[in-house]
Amino acid sequence: MHAKKINKLATWILYTIAAIIVTILASLILFILVRGLPHVNWSFLTGRSSSYQAGGGIGIQLYNSFFLLIITLIISIPLSMGAGIYLAEYAKAGPLTNFIRTCIEILSSLPSVVVGLFGYLIFVVQFQYGFSIISGALALTVFNLPMMTRNVEDSLNTVHHTQREAGLALGISRWETVVHVVIPEALPGIVTGIVLASGRIFGEAAALIYTAGQSAPPLDWSNWNILSVTSPISIFRQAETLAVHIWKVNSEGTIPDGTQVSAGSAAVLLIFILIFNLSARYIGKKLHEKLTSA
Repeated sequence: MHAKKINKLATWILYTIAAIIVTILASLILFILVRGLPHVNWSFLTGRSSSYQAGGGIGIQLYNSFFLLIITLIISIPLSMGAGIYLAEYAKAGPLTNFIRTCIEILSSLPSVVVGLFGYLIFVVQFQYGFSIISGALALTVFNLPMMTRNVEDSLNTVHHTQREAGLALGISRWETVVHVVIPEALPGIVTGIVLASGRIFGEAAALIYTAGQSAPPLDWSNWNILSVTSPISIFRQAETLAVHIWKVNSEGTIPDGTQVSAGSAAVLLIFILIFNLSARYIGKKLHEKLTSA
């Protein structure tokens, strides 16, 4: 009877803790949405931002966030896939492998502002890319590469060793076994990690303040020269993202309706991050069902 009472008490304590956490998170999300959604409309989502007048929008900042996300993923995915495959399939246990994993753990714990300062010193100053999308994308690659590499490695390690043995028994090479057997089996977990990393990239601000810049110059949609600073596809132009815009509006205080702009931008940012997280679960589940015939 004493053990049953302790078990019942512990169960209720855990349920209470879980309820408190869920309540805090739900309250935070509802507060941001209720405060910001009334200010969100089509003109707000597509209009140009304003520095000193009321009625500005977030169109350019929203586009910059997605464009920067795409450039970052183009750089990050091949690097993380290569590093994860090496650590999971080819690296032998030893001091070198342990050192690499230790470096990954250290990099994953770095504050984003430190990564931003590193990106400023290396990509902006040393490589002379200036405040640009490519500088921000490279800084975000450094920021997200440890997490994405660990996700790829863990996803590959969840594939049972018999899958690899079956591929090798059929006479195909080790690399072909990885590409045609192991990766398709681990693909749901890999894609889920990439989508979750996308949400993290989309909402990052501190690393981009020092690399991508704090201004959003008007874009010439008739100019598709990748080297032009007014081209929407140029990677060498400054690009204030939505998260940086929220920080800038609150820190400068020069916009008369800055509170409304900040609240609406925060609601839009939160909605997209929620979409990334929910779609990660959905895509991972669908891929698992398709690839495993579940």
